[in-house]
Amino acid sequence: MTDQQHLQALTDIKRLMERSSRFISLSGLSGISAGISGLVGAFIARNWLVEYYNRWDATGAYNDADYRTLKYRLIALGLAVMAAALAGGTFFTWRKARQNNLPIWDLTARKVLINTAIPLGAGGAFIAGLLFNHFEVLVAPTCLVFYGLAIINASKYTLPDVKYLGICETILGILNLFFLRKGLYFWAAGFGLLHIIYGALMWWKYERKRTI
Repeated sequence: MTDQQHLQALTDIKRLMERSSRFISLSGLSGISAGISGLVGAFIARNWLVEYYNRWDATGAYNDADYRTLKYRLIALGLAVMAAALAGGTFFTWRKARQNNLPIWDLTARKVLINTAIPLGAGGAFIAGLLFNHFEVLVAPTCLVFYGLAIINASKYTLPDVKYLGICETILGILNLFFLRKGLYFWAAGFGLLHIIYGALMWWKYERKRTI
């Protein structure tokens, strides 16, 4: 074999090993779609909050029923945003896997799911406890911190760049603890802008050449 053939063989072996040990079907467009969902959700939530405080100012008194309605609406909105982000992420990941002739559900994908689900499950239980004890002001930073830790935990089974998104989300959540009344803006920055920036960078680095 020539040196060129040896190099090509080594490249093929490296590619096969990478495919078997890392989930590389994640698409940058998944991050962008998740970010758009996050920004839309933050915009809707802000409008609801403005309407709530306008009603409070108009009546001059706190209304417990109105507050509980707002809280349940925000919880439902958060779940809807998460569902939209997951749907968009699943679609674009499936499309990228099909384009590259890769399986979307294999052992590595299951490892990514498990390592993401454990911190997210713990975070969900923690947030449920916060809501039960009326510490709603801590929900936004807690979401960001546990989400960031989940991404970091799963990053060893996927593209290494994903880890930096997790680190940024975690740092943003910690910063939010020092500005508790600004949770919605940190939420929009973490689940919206960071996802869009990350998705665009991932698309430019890994997918641009395949689409031009």
